[in-house]
Formats: sequence, structure tokens, C-alpha cells
Amino acid sequence: MDILIIGGTRNLGHLLTLHLLAAGHRVTVFNRGQTPDELPGEVTRLRGDRSVPAQLKQALAGRSFDAVVDMTLYNGPDAQAVVEILAGRVESYVFIGTGQVYLVRQGLSRPFKEEDYDRGEPMAAPPVDNAFDYQNWLYGVDKRAAEDILAAAWTEQHFPVVSLRLPMVHSERDPMHRLYNYLLRLRDGGPLVLPDGPRLPLRHIYGEDVVAAIMKVLKPGPWAGQAYHISQNETLALEEFLDLLAGLAGYPLKTVTVSRATLESRQLLPGCSPFSGLWMSELDNGRSLAELGLAYTPVQVYLEKLVGYYLPAQLPPPAGYQRRAEELRLAF
Repeated sequence: MDILIIGGTRNLGHLLTLHLLAAGHRVTVFNRGQTPDELPGEVTRLRGDRSVPAQLKQALAGRSFDAVVDMTLYNGPDAQAVVEILAGRVESYVFIGTGQVYLVRQGLSRPFKEEDYDRGEPMAAPPVDNAFDYQNWLYGVDKRAAEDILAAAWTEQHFPVVSLRLPMVHSERDPMHRLYNYLLRLRDGGPLVLPDGPRLPLRHIYGEDVVAAIMKVLKPGPWAGQAYHISQNETLALEEFLDLLAGLAGYPLKTVTVSRATLESRQLLPGCSPFSGLWMSELDNGRSLAELGLAYTPVQVYLEKLVGYYLPAQLPPPAGYQRRAEELRLAF
């Protein structure tokens, strides 16, 4: 198959490309080219800004693809453009969505199911000066706008979209370094600084499992026009997750609780505890198990792999770790 990947060469897109090539597919990537990729030379690279429809249209002129995987579709206007450009030209279009589409609705119960998408009431926008909450709200609202346009395109013209909604993704190439942030704190021997108050349960996903799901729906099938949650089976409390991570890394788990308001006012969240945020979805995966036949990697298995990668890797400390000394002053 000839596969086009829009965006995403750093994390999931990189991993997907390697799997596609290994399976004998031909891969083309379209992105701005601002981040150097580490992809093999056999990958065709097209350059342009997808937010400028003319650039996407020009780059794809005269080319045909069996399937498109869109890693970087974040808003309604870009969704409308991609439908207009690709309609009638592809057999399958895989949209990488997000569980955040549920977090901008009120009245929904966790874990969210696919049919909850149209339930509840829209959440009012947080104050713009509360940048963290506002940007998270806007991300969820804009991703909903994109998904709504794609769903309408399926209904009106059978544009062959399948939406894969993801929670937080763990991988060796996570550009946000969330797991690595915890491992560095465990390794330095100081306590993890956690905010007080409510803590959401963790139900994330391993990057390899996301790639397996994408590979499953690349060809036309009964999944066209549908949405699926791609999420691990287990749901863990934050304390359970951290205890498991510490055990796999071979470090004692030490934690201290500090006022969430204090951590937020000093802008230490989410860096000091990336999974203590209140913008974290929890997705029921029953439909993807039943209809796609997916099998999800147990959380202990994939965490062991990731710990084995991160601890000896000697990666530069991420931004979230650079204020570690300030965290520790609050802890004592």
C-alpha cells in the first residue's frame, strides 16, 4: 500500500513509519520539515504547512495514496481542507483523535465510552488568563470541531474516516518526557511532590499499541465512519502507578503532598507530577476489543520496557525537571 502520514515524525509517526516499511508498504510524510527526522532514506518527504490548504494541495498534486494517517489535525478549518483535498482520492483516512473531547463536556461519567461524545453539555471556556486550563479547553474544543467535520463528511459523501481517540501515550519518544520526569525524581532520591485534593485514575496507552491499532484500520473495512478508543485495559490510582514504576526502576517511592494551589501559583505543575493534572481522560476500550480484535499490552509489561530504555539512556533533563530544587524546598 501507498501510505501518507501527515505530520508526526518525532513520536508515533516515527514508530508507525518503521512498522509500515517493515510490512512492505511505501511511505510518504508531509510536514513542515522544521524538526529533523530520523527516518530511513526510502521515505518520501513532502514539505509544507498544512494550515495553508494551498500548500497541502500543491504537495499532493498528482499523487495518490491508498490510506492517509493524520497525526496533526487539530481544528475545524484544517479538517475541512483535508476533506476537500482528499475526497475521492483515498480508500482510508485515519484520524488521530483524543480523549480530551470528553473533558470539554459536562455531566459525563468516567470511563468515557464512544457514545458519550454527543452527550452532556458544553463546558464554558475558562478565563483566558488561566493559560493552562484555557489551552487545554481549546485543544479539546478544536479537536471536536475537527472530528465533527470528518463525521459529517462520512455521512454526506462517505469520506472514509475512522477516528482513533487516544488518552495519554507512553513511548520511548514521548516529546513531553512525562514518564522520564518521574524516573529522574525517583533516581535523585528526593520525594515526589504531589498536589493535594482529587486525583484522577490513570488509564493510558502504550505507543506500540497505538501503532497496532492504526495498522489494523488502514485497509477499508466496517470501521469506516466509526470512532474507537485505543486504551489499555488497566485503570490505576496515581499511587498504584508510581509504586509500580518505582519497583520496576529499583528505587524506593517517597512522596510528599503540597497544596495544589501553591504548585499551580508557582507553575510547578504539571512538571513536578505530570499525571496529577485534571485534564486527563479515561477511556473505555470495549468497542475496540470487540470490533477491532485488538489486544493491549499489560501496563507492567510496557512500563518495564520503558524503564529499561529511559534509565540507561542519559537523556538531557526535560524542562519539567529543571526546577526540581524549588520543588524540594516546598517539600521540607
